[in-house]
Amino acid sequence: MPSQLAIRLPDDLLRDLDWIVVRLKYDSRTEAMRDALVRLVDQERRRDIGEQIAEGYRRMPQTEEEIDGGDQAFLDSVNDEPWDKWW
Repeated sequence: MPSQLAIRLPDDLLRDLDWIVVRLKYDSRTEAMRDALVRLVDQERRRDIGEQIAEGYRRMPQTEEEIDGGDQAFLDSVNDEPWDKWW
């Protein structure tokens, strides 16, 4: 069941919210705020996942062999591309 929140916003921020509602064609302030929160949560989750990945690489860095293998896989994919079709 959804919960209801009551918040206070300064007048200038409320004007900005109204501008966003009009500019992005939201049906209401509530819809705009809900979308903003969804985007904020998604952004933070992605950042958290990125930090976890980076920490994993700090704990167990790639070996030279793994790096070379990735480089070779990239070169192979470029060489396999039918470049003559693009020009």
